[in-house]
Amino acid sequence: MTVPARLSTFAPFRHETFRTMWIASISSNFGGLIQAVGAAWMMTAIADSEDMVALVQASNALPIMIFSLVAGALADNYNRRSLMLTAQIFMLVVSVVLTVFAYLNLLTPWLLLTFTFLIGCGVALNNPSWQASVGDMVPREVLPAAVTINSVGFNITRSVGPAIGGAIVAAAGAAAAFAVNACSYLALIYALVRWKPERRDDALPRETLPRALSAGLGYVAMSPNILNVLFRGLIFGLTASAILALLPIVARDLVSGGPLTYGVMLGAFGIGAIAGAIGNARLREKLSSEQIVRLSFLGFAASAAIIGLSSSTVITVIVLFLPGACWVLALSLFNTTVQLSTPRWVVGRALSFYQTATFGGIAAGSWVWGLASEAFGVSFALTFASLAMLVGALVGFRKPMPQFSEINLDPLNRFNVPLLKLDLQPRSGPIVNLVDYVIADEDIEEFLALMSRRRRVRIRDGARQWSLMRDLEHPEIWTESYHTATWADYVRHNQRRTQADAEIWDAIRLLHRGEEGPKVHRLIERQTIPVEESGVPKHHLDLHHH
Repeated sequence: MTVPARLSTFAPFRHETFRTMWIASISSNFGGLIQAVGAAWMMTAIADSEDMVALVQASNALPIMIFSLVAGALADNYNRRSLMLTAQIFMLVVSVVLTVFAYLNLLTPWLLLTFTFLIGCGVALNNPSWQASVGDMVPREVLPAAVTINSVGFNITRSVGPAIGGAIVAAAGAAAAFAVNACSYLALIYALVRWKPERRDDALPRETLPRALSAGLGYVAMSPNILNVLFRGLIFGLTASAILALLPIVARDLVSGGPLTYGVMLGAFGIGAIAGAIGNARLREKLSSEQIVRLSFLGFAASAAIIGLSSSTVITVIVLFLPGACWVLALSLFNTTVQLSTPRWVVGRALSFYQTATFGGIAAGSWVWGLASEAFGVSFALTFASLAMLVGALVGFRKPMPQFSEINLDPLNRFNVPLLKLDLQPRSGPIVNLVDYVIADEDIEEFLALMSRRRRVRIRDGARQWSLMRDLEHPEIWTESYHTATWADYVRHNQRRTQADAEIWDAIRLLHRGEEGPKVHRLIERQTIPVEESGVPKHHLDLHHH
């Protein structure tokens, strides 16, 4: 889906909720970047090794990798506004305590990493709910623009926040930077308190966390386009993290600067990111998604090599515009592709898998490049990282990025819960589903191709043990079989079908030669083995009998 350039800049701001939340997030991002400058520069003062400095970025990214999957499942099953409020208040409390410890000179390197890790935990809880909520704030046609505008907002603060953060650290110390960050959460907390999103009524019981995670994993595993995005995001995070992770060391050692120099360098990175975000829509009109990602890898590779060789502050600052632009181009493209490839019921989980892959790469890469810098020097680490980025660009020839999808992922809404003569409860099960088709010999090849696509959709939407069988005595009859764990899972499975899935179903129905439509059998398994022989507790067997 290509969004015209004239629409991309302003369309999301026509929606009041998005506009309010975007402005409030500017404040929060501003404080977060000031805090990051304070933490990174403070680590250079209290730690002796360069890998500890690089671990500041890793400690922020690691919890996003670890907890994003759980946060994504929560975002799809609980009130997203409440989750974001909880995350913001938690980060506020942690930031206040961090400020107190810094003011009293109680921070050690590992204690500083602990605080940044905890703030990262709050980010991990907040991000899937925030990103999934963007699709609830704006129409689908302006979603790519909204994702880009979010990047613009973050990078507006990145362009000036780090420089101001460096000035604050230089003038008043890291504790002052941490205090500013603590205050920055208040605007977003206030905006979230005022926001009254539309309630989603669901007659079904809420999915348990393990089942929600399993459903999200199943959807992503059966979605090749999303898997490609996750893989490219992992490689990008792993390699591109070198520049940001090692930038404090570059400022201190290669150009002999101080915290203000480091802040100015981050500001240059942010200004480049704004330029990339502004040109994003026009680039999408002229280049494919894969070409944009490949250019982003190449831009980072060239930048890392030059920064590693430069001893000039001016040259390094100028070069940092390029990776800033490449950073926002790649990450906003990954994010938008995942959102446009995913229906609303699982978008939080899909985004959490993307974040796990990308921020996992950032966390691992930050640690690896920090170790390389400690062992061989920062110039060698950046040069080696640039070679790794070239490999990341070449990976696109085997694992290319998908183009923006134009398929309709809105709910199909054809399914009506059948009237049953057994009194089932939502937890009753397992449920066995059989669908009989009558297929002529000349249509078998086409039928099997369609059923292969049907299998992927079934498993993607939560079905288990899918199979296709042919009647030996009546070979024109084919039976599709699949299981769901409970009756509630069966209903969810059918409600998850999208408008795009209707194409497969309608094509199969056209091949069916029966006088009526395909015959559907819904059955519940019953336990016939005596309880004392089965080794299964009786209360587990009771689930099968409701």
